[in-house]
Amino acid sequence: MPRDNMASLIQRVARQARITFRSPAGPAFGENLHRLQQLLDEVRAEDLHLAPRGPSAAAAAAGGGIPWGGAVPPVSYMHICETESFSMGVFLLRSGACIPLHDHPGMNGMLKVLYGTLRIACMDTLPPGAAAPPPSAGGGPCHRALYRSRQHYTPASPPCLLSPHTDNLHQIDAVDGPAAFLDILAPPYDPQHGRDCHYYRLLEGQPPAGAEPPGLPREVWLMETPQAADFWCGGEPYPGPRVCL
Repeated sequence: MPRDNMASLIQRVARQARITFRSPAGPAFGENLHRLQQLLDEVRAEDLHLAPRGPSAAAAAAGGGIPWGGAVPPVSYMHICETESFSMGVFLLRSGACIPLHDHPGMNGMLKVLYGTLRIACMDTLPPGAAAPPPSAGGGPCHRALYRSRQHYTPASPPCLLSPHTDNLHQIDAVDGPAAFLDILAPPYDPQHGRDCHYYRLLEGQPPAGAEPPGLPREVWLMETPQAADFWCGGEPYPGPRVCL
């Protein structure tokens, strides 16, 4: 059964997000961010009227008017609320789905797993250096980056945090089944203000079979790429408690 405070918890999260990101350069930002992190850590799937589901449920939720040749999108988004300072919603990933490596220019963010397991790779962009990108790169622009971490997150994990300069690039994979996470971005994406989403490909080969993967953190090269043809994000109605700001 949902908890008694389910109707107020997501509202409290939204209000704290508004307070926190209204003045991200202010003296109280760190304290407000910590409070937001604490509230976000309390959120569970049942608070938003969500439950894990398989492919058949995902197809039913997508509805009959699917504009992708009848295919069910690998990822869906449930919009909860948006202001000039932040946006909040839920991403739902089908089993095996991946949100490709992408950036959040000049943005803060918080991600809390609601159900399932996510593998999240986090990277930072680095200033240009003297070294040249790999000769086989070709294609789009190449960027130096620091591959910081690659961890599994579950509903028992604390929120994954990103800032404009730390862990700003993410790749998110659903592991061993469907997964969902609550997502806060501050400020929201806005191409007219330089906050557009860019996608990247890691320029390094796979280690030989049986070999240990390279250690982290380590410096890597990323190539900017178009959005992958097999990745798109559908939309679904948000079934949880209403949020008013």
